[in-house]
Amino acid sequence: MDARGDGVDGMTVGHRLMEAGEPELALKAYLRGAGETGINADVLSSIGSANLALGRLGQAEKILNRALELDPNFVPAINNLGVVLMEQGKSGEARGLFQKAFALDSGETDSIRENLMLAIAQSEANVYDPEQEQEKGGFRLVRQEKGKFVLLSDL
Repeated sequence: MDARGDGVDGMTVGHRLMEAGEPELALKAYLRGAGETGINADVLSSIGSANLALGRLGQAEKILNRALELDPNFVPAINNLGVVLMEQGKSGEARGLFQKAFALDSGETDSIRENLMLAIAQSEANVYDPEQEQEKGGFRLVRQEKGKFVLLSDL
């Protein structure tokens, strides 16, 4: 609080609380900030980030998408939506978002660069995993004779 009786705006308080590892309190501060400044991409992105930190992936995804409807090039919302998608196992979609955020940010933010590298590694690793296919009970490659193989389904 300011000695003159003026309070610190909710967005600033929310950012400080997120840095301190208090996403629940930050969410409340962001909602207060929304009441003070109105709804814009920054407010929605912040609310989405707090929900992400709280593990509320569905809510975070909805709110971050709404932020991007207001400002399709708002880098923090793009990056955080990519994080939500990574958490949901959608590394290919996340990779596209991180690439866009990286391009818009001119590669200046280390966390975006790290997120992009992780998404690239995961999406390339997810191209084909024979062990995962066997766990699903999908297909098996069976050798019939020298140099001949048959692909069998477990259906």
